[in-house]
Amino acid sequence: MLNRTVLVGRLTKDVDLRYTQSGKGVGNFTIAVNRPFKNQQGENEADFINCVAWGKQAENLAQYMKKGNQIGVDGRLQSRTYENQQGQTVYVTEVVADSVQFLESKSSNQSNNQQSQVNAYNKEVGVGGSDPFQGDGEPIEIQDSDLPF
Repeated sequence: MLNRTVLVGRLTKDVDLRYTQSGKGVGNFTIAVNRPFKNQQGENEADFINCVAWGKQAENLAQYMKKGNQIGVDGRLQSRTYENQQGQTVYVTEVVADSVQFLESKSSNQSNNQQSQVNAYNKEVGVGGSDPFQGDGEPIEIQDSDLPF
């Protein structure tokens, strides 16, 4: 028997970190996973998958990842039920994470935004650009002595 789930997606909100009575961390989170096809309107759709991580992994996830960051989750699908305060049975299906990979640093969204601001400023004042050789078209002469190997 095999129960293995591998997902890559973006956090839909910050991780909800709580602690059990024994002090063990438990982090609940949802990731949006894009579907590999477009709908009839030509738009991408996503599935929103509930996940849970335990212990130090949950604490690290809550500390270093935030809404919008891309993560990879390797785990197993688990179904459970409980009775809510109104006496109704609630069914929950979630991925229990065995491993979570940080595919994007916490500050990468911020640094991308800062880089966009720098590029806009450079364009405004007429310096810089994404390709320093754009439009030059001249060959570059390199001597063997210029090479580091």
